[in-house]
Amino acid sequence: MDISQSQLAQAVQEGILSREQAERLTLFVDGLPSSTAKFDFTHLLYYFGGLVAIGAMTLFMTLGWESFGGWGIVTLCAVYATAGIVLANRLAKKGLPVVAGISATFVVCLTPLATFGLQHALGVWPSDDNYRDYHRYVQWHWLYMELATLAVGAALARSYRYPFLLMPVALTLWYLSMDLAVMLTGDYPEFELRALVSMYMGLLILGLAFWVDIRSRHSLDYAFWLYLFGTTSFWCGLSMQHSDSELSKLAYCCINLIMMGFGIVLVRRVLVIFGALGVCGYVGYLAYDVFKDSWLFPIMLTLLGAFIVYLGILWQKHEQKLTYQLRSRLPKPLQELLENK
Repeated sequence: MDISQSQLAQAVQEGILSREQAERLTLFVDGLPSSTAKFDFTHLLYYFGGLVAIGAMTLFMTLGWESFGGWGIVTLCAVYATAGIVLANRLAKKGLPVVAGISATFVVCLTPLATFGLQHALGVWPSDDNYRDYHRYVQWHWLYMELATLAVGAALARSYRYPFLLMPVALTLWYLSMDLAVMLTGDYPEFELRALVSMYMGLLILGLAFWVDIRSRHSLDYAFWLYLFGTTSFWCGLSMQHSDSELSKLAYCCINLIMMGFGIVLVRRVLVIFGALGVCGYVGYLAYDVFKDSWLFPIMLTLLGAFIVYLGILWQKHEQKLTYQLRSRLPKPLQELLENK
């Protein structure tokens, strides 16, 4: 729960806290080490610097490194990885877990390059593609690099337990879904199959995210990146499905409404945002195609919006009672998860 200075001042005015207690509480909170990411200048510098370093070894990798040869790339990656692990351990001991997590994540992001170099060194690289094409094109032979990244990411996440470590894991799972489609259908996969693979892989990632959310309900938010990439993969695959059936289009809208419901319950904005985009897309379809000549449709839509606002007012009045009744029917782990949100 985030409490602002203005809220503390109001608590002092109401006699809940004395001014001295409010000042002592502020000093105590400010003195605690920051274990989670925040949107402030310090953390902005942390992540900007970390992403620049990660980008240098991934998105912005030049062809010059390939001149070192396979074993040269592996050796350089080993040196960088060792430095990243040592730095992560030292930063963790100094009470800087956010920066330590970025350093450990840098090591995970080195894995595709190291695997690429190892395949070249062993003479088993099956293509003429360069490493920097890994983030630009969909190819089946990236699978070894992706599986190695998932293994290293899982191992480091288990050892270091930094939420940011799951960012490359979630991104790699998304990459894996696209490359699996190529492997199943050849070099030019059918659009429908790629959409299906993306949708089902997204569901699997969302299931993993929910499991991680339950397991980490008493600690940090380890599921954020899994929810982000899982939702993106699932929603994009779902939205790319083609159908001329009105019933299937209605089902699409209902699925997006369910996503919004889960997002509200689990306090996951990414589910709410993508669900809202899907519902807006369906309403736009109704307005521009089904009811394009109807003068009654905008009126009904306005009344529906007013009714939803009215439901919001009712919910606000009875929120505590309804929340308690609903949560009391849920399994205990899920109750604990929602209480910690």
